[in-house]
Amino acid sequence: MKHRIHRASIAGLLLFAACSISASGQSASRQSGDNGGAAADPAATPAPPHVEDSFIIGVDDVLSINVWKEPEISKQIPVRSDGKISLPLIGEVQAAGRTPMQLQQDIAEKLKNYISDPQVTVIVQQINSLKFNILGQVTKPGSYPLTAGTTVVDAIAVAGGFKDFAKKKSIYVLREDPSGGEHRFMFNYEAFTKGANIDQNIALKPRDTVVVP
Repeated sequence: MKHRIHRASIAGLLLFAACSISASGQSASRQSGDNGGAAADPAATPAPPHVEDSFIIGVDDVLSINVWKEPEISKQIPVRSDGKISLPLIGEVQAAGRTPMQLQQDIAEKLKNYISDPQVTVIVQQINSLKFNILGQVTKPGSYPLTAGTTVVDAIAVAGGFKDFAKKKSIYVLREDPSGGEHRFMFNYEAFTKGANIDQNIALKPRDTVVVP
């Protein structure tokens, strides 16, 4: 009789343990599902575009400047055509030609005259400087994203090729000079296709303009 009672007690304990484990697993599953739903929230704010630490800021790029605990200074601001931005307290700062890290340091250094230990973050919110233009007698003139190694011939191809009356011997590239002037590089497409003056098919730089008369 005692053995039967003992076995019944053990069976009851095992059943209770199994029920407890099942309830615990269901609770954990619900919590995991809740967390997963929060992580996959489609309304989450999208992150700004990732750029390499070596990215060089250019004209028309939009920067997000954040100074910790200084909301009046923190702002989104485009880089002007002269390559500068303007911020409260410190005025104009050269942005074009600097990396985000270098610009952070420049701004922080200037703010030290007004703020104790300023903490500055610079994020490139929109990249608008890495583009080239192509104008004139091509099928699709306009502004296009500039990828590494894009040449004059590549630009013509991206723009859909020549129109019927394009002057293929008189193509040129306009490149802005840091001092405000322009350089002109001539490109004779017909000579290039015959294997002459291969070096004239130069790699384009940001904001170059290819003109096809």
